[in-house]
Amino acid sequence: MNPFRPAFPLCLLLGLATLSLRAQTGTDPATLRLEGEVTKPMTLGKGDLFKLKRTEHRAKEADGKQYTYSGYALADVLQLAGVTLGSQLKGDNLAKYLLVQASDGYEAVFALPELDPAFTDRVLFLADQRDGQPLPDSEGPYRIVVPGEKRHARWVRQVVTLKVLFAK
Repeated sequence: MNPFRPAFPLCLLLGLATLSLRAQTGTDPATLRLEGEVTKPMTLGKGDLFKLKRTEHRAKEADGKQYTYSGYALADVLQLAGVTLGSQLKGDNLAKYLLVQASDGYEAVFALPELDPAFTDRVLFLADQRDGQPLPDSEGPYRIVVPGEKRHARWVRQVVTLKVLFAK
């Protein structure tokens, strides 16, 4: 007799219950909403982001340890929703900013030129991995990484929404 056989139906039942709960609530912990002053408001899943080019950055955390974060350039993510960047980021569009919202209500703000490769060589990105592994639940599934900032106050953890707004 196979000792694992009785456990298989239970595992299958638990897996189906999880899928059913996600289907009923419409929530997937790895989704990201893009909304506000965008031409295509959307909700992205990991599969949507995998199409983008990955980037990485080695950084020292508050605990003094070095980690390598990897993910997607924030400008590339925003372009999926049609955010005004590049040659269109001028005039009134310079009054737009990105509000990053975390699942616990924490928020941080970035001016769009801070994210736009036409304005800066610094690449801010949406990380989904640390040292080649998915971010721990306390940080992920997504985290903002801001290379060059001395304080990590805008390195938002558990990002759920990217909202583009006007400062006016």
